Amino acid sequence: MILYDPWWNPAVEAQAVDRAHRIGQDEPVFAHKIVAARRIAEKMEALKARKSALADSLFDPDGAPTGALTPADLDVPLEG
Repeated sequence: MILYDPWWNPAVEAQAVDRAHRIGQDEPVFAHKIVAARRIAEKMEALKARKSALADSLFDPDGAPTGALTPADLDVPLEG
C-alpha cells in the first residue's frame, strides 16, 4: 500500500492502513507514505504529528482523560 496523497486528519490515514490489513489479507501488508520535501505535504506531516501527540497526551490508554490539557494549551482565557 502506498499513501501518496496525505490527509489532514491522521485518523483517516490510520483507518486506510488498517483497512488494507483486514480485507482478507493473510500475507504481510507494508504501508509506505510518500512525502515531498519542502512542500505543503511536509508541513501537513508536521501538523499531524503535533495533533497526534496532543491527542495521545489527553487520554490514558483506557480512554480516561488525563487532565494534561490546560487553558494555556488552548490559549483561551478563562472568564471568571
